[in-house]
Amino acid sequence: MRIRTSYRHTMAAAYIGYVTQAIINNFAPLLFLTFSTAWDIPLTHVAVLVAVNFGVQITVDLACAPLVDRIGYRPCVVAAHLFAAAGLVGLGVFPQIFPSPFAGVIVAVVLYAIGGGLTEVLISPIVEACPTEHKEAEMSLLHSFYCWGHVFVILASTLFFTLCGIENWAILACLWAIVPLVNAVYFSLVPIRRLGEGAGEDSMPLSRLLRTGTFWLFIALMFCSGASEQAMSQWASAFAEAGLHVSKTVGDLAGPCMFAVLMGTARLVSARLERFVPVKTLMGICCGLCLASYLLAALSPWDVLSLVGCGLCGLSVGIMWPGTFSMASATCPRGGTALFALLALAGDVGCMGGPSVVGLATDHIAGGSLKVGMLIGCIFPILLALGLVIHSRARKR
Repeated sequence: MRIRTSYRHTMAAAYIGYVTQAIINNFAPLLFLTFSTAWDIPLTHVAVLVAVNFGVQITVDLACAPLVDRIGYRPCVVAAHLFAAAGLVGLGVFPQIFPSPFAGVIVAVVLYAIGGGLTEVLISPIVEACPTEHKEAEMSLLHSFYCWGHVFVILASTLFFTLCGIENWAILACLWAIVPLVNAVYFSLVPIRRLGEGAGEDSMPLSRLLRTGTFWLFIALMFCSGASEQAMSQWASAFAEAGLHVSKTVGDLAGPCMFAVLMGTARLVSARLERFVPVKTLMGICCGLCLASYLLAALSPWDVLSLVGCGLCGLSVGIMWPGTFSMASATCPRGGTALFALLALAGDVGCMGGPSVVGLATDHIAGGSLKVGMLIGCIFPILLALGLVIHSRARKR
């Protein structure tokens, strides 16, 4: 297979792109306690890094929607990986050279968040534009690599900290930068097509897309997908610690790591099933399983069963994000890059909003009971299922 002509290389570069996305979203949170202790700052200040990361990614999602088609996929996706590499190197270097170490971390996070936002906007349309069959299956397989990347980051970082000491985290940050740096070179060589190329179709204007009712339905589905996923994922560690009475390190492995493994497994399995079963049918089944997992986590009298609910949730939400992408692309084939950018924006807003709703419900409604707060989170899979019903009826009309 020649690298400049084979779209298998394009798909491989896209898979590594989502591993890069997993690195920039999940490596720094492993160091929050280290940052707080080393620089004597409260954890509430350190947690701002999450908001900075996703806030910048959301801004990039919104800003680049009308620009990517003009600039071109290749220069943008190469730049995305270079930003990610610069941010990861900066994470290890900037705290040593900035007057305020925490300010250096924030600058590094902004850099790699720009790369993350561009990656999220570009990778899915690049894969969608490849001349391959079974687009829904390809999309599920693509998004599974974010899950495997998440697991790999947790396991590899934990092993490095055990062998070399967590005080050498800056070295590991620079080592992680090798992944996007190599992939930037890879993306500069592989063949890349634009959406609609070869089909004689131009993308519809953004103004027309925004006036399409079905588009807003998919925006709602994407928001609920992100919220359903992260409302549980963000609290998985707490459930693991409470249910198994273990340390936070073990809790992180039993909670978020288990969630990511099962979510990745669901995407691999759905990539096979979608060749035979409509993606909307699979999403409907997963909505029911997701609701059941939230109810199990919230209502079970045994903490271990609540942890099982977390795992089932990871299994159920795996198809929601890529499935919505596939349905939207099939329904709005001329949506172009703007469609994927705005869907990614809605998904990121859901990823921020879901955990916030559960947290606020826990503090202000449930009197500190996380299980009752999780019961409020049931609204997201319910709304997602309702959106699928509305879409089905609209298609019949």
